[in-house]
Amino acid sequence: MAITALPKSRTEPDGSAVVRVLGYNIRSMRDHEEALARVIRACAPDLVFVQEAPRFFRWRKHAARLAAKTDLVMLSGGATAAGPMLLCSLRATVERTEDVLLPRTPGLHRRGFATAVVRFAGARVGLISCHLSLAADERLAQAELLLERLKAMDVPHAIVAGDINERPGGRAFRRLAGELQDCWAVAPWGGEFTSTAAGPHQRIDAVFATEGVEVLGCGVPGLSAADLRAASDHLPVLAALRVPATG
Repeated sequence: MAITALPKSRTEPDGSAVVRVLGYNIRSMRDHEEALARVIRACAPDLVFVQEAPRFFRWRKHAARLAAKTDLVMLSGGATAAGPMLLCSLRATVERTEDVLLPRTPGLHRRGFATAVVRFAGARVGLISCHLSLAADERLAQAELLLERLKAMDVPHAIVAGDINERPGGRAFRRLAGELQDCWAVAPWGGEFTSTAAGPHQRIDAVFATEGVEVLGCGVPGLSAADLRAASDHLPVLAALRVPATG
């Protein structure tokens, strides 16, 4: 089932790029893998910001299999970023990648960022996939570290997507939305709630973009309900963004 309500990927005459971005917590591929692949393929993304990528035995093999099933390639992350991962289409030209591990709080799960800088035609953009802590204070600290990392990437435009693990009224979510565009709030499209897949009642997954990136639409895609429930315990967030050409 193809999604036609959002703009398709394209390069504009001025060198800017319309990019389709998917944020998705895939629960380590522990659910229905074929349903997961169908959902991702139907979204036709240029970039997939994954959370809870495979992290244990032969994790690279599992991640590469998902990339192959969805006509994408692995960009960065996975176990080396404690779960966040980036996939991309062959449309992207990769400039650099880096996996970042965050300070660990004893007794809590290690967190990290999967990061990259890529180009789509004349548009250069930084990327961060994140999965923030379940603990409120640590989550806020990680949001601050994410914004610091974003500034250090020294890019004209950037996209952040992830499982924020709190609703928009939470401190970490508000901190990110105070510095970046919350894409669903700017141009809502499709569904709002991302958790749980079986009974959506809260928005804890989001796509953010820096100022200057035009948000054309963002939300949970209206795909097969059976596939969405079978693929993961989270619903995906799909956005279409126009990234300006780099001068």
